Amino acid sequence: MAEKKTGRGILYAVTGSVFWGASGTAAQALFANSQISPLWLVGVRLLLAGLLLLAWYGLASKQSLFSIWKNQRSATFLLLFAFLGMLPSQLSYFMAIHYGNAPTATVLQFLEPIFIILYLTVCSHALPRRLDLISVIVALVGTFLLVTSGNLIKLSLAPLALFWGLAAGLSQASYTLLPKELLVNFDGRLVVGWAMTLGSIPFFPILFSHSLKSISLVGGGQITFIVIFGTMLAYLFYINSLQDLQPATTGMLSSFEPLTATFLAVAFLGTSLTAIQVLGGLFVLSTIFLQSIPTKAA
Repeated sequence: MAEKKTGRGILYAVTGSVFWGASGTAAQALFANSQISPLWLVGVRLLLAGLLLLAWYGLASKQSLFSIWKNQRSATFLLLFAFLGMLPSQLSYFMAIHYGNAPTATVLQFLEPIFIILYLTVCSHALPRRLDLISVIVALVGTFLLVTSGNLIKLSLAPLALFWGLAAGLSQASYTLLPKELLVNFDGRLVVGWAMTLGSIPFFPILFSHSLKSISLVGGGQITFIVIFGTMLAYLFYINSLQDLQPATTGMLSSFEPLTATFLAVAFLGTSLTAIQVLGGLFVLSTIFLQSIPTKAA
């Protein structure tokens, strides 16, 4: 029975990561072949996915959709999560794809553990573990190789792609840290559904000023894939995987996200990466495995 649950958990984690990675490549293709802006896509993704999650929770649970608003503390944390976690995380990721490409944006997003280490070090007023220091050094070396291809004079990424990629890693850290208390007391679908819906509000002027007639059939399919598979189902599989696997295992399996984005972008979009950039990406991803090593082994 335990082996069956583990196998199911691995399937969920890998499938969710593949959907997330594929949605990044779909976004890259969408930006390249249409006039759709990252701001509009982020707004659509947040609004539709948020409403779908709330509808899913409403149909599956007997609890009120507004239960999270009845407590001032939970309502405050929800607003912080929506506007300091969810919104910047989604926006910076798609902006990094827009100015760069899906593989590098996804890899830079995986700098999240490093920002969390730095945050916890400052808050606890304690030096980080030796393993944490190694993780930081490895991540910095990997980022350097990814951004420069080993050339100190010339960047391999546009400055804006680098800026938004680093912002994606930083905001992903806040996305991870902010909802912890909420997720202890409320269903994840309710928390994330409200956060996504609230996070879409600043994009309303852009959403309703864009003509849907300009979106091609292929573009519409890509948007649908990003919302349904890259957001709704990816989130569903991720939550289900945590029920069968340890978080560290799920974290390691999430490396399928950048691997999928890289494979699809290179195979179908003609995105090129140098061998040194690939090595840099592997360095960054290796921090996931370093952080999964038990503390006693560190």
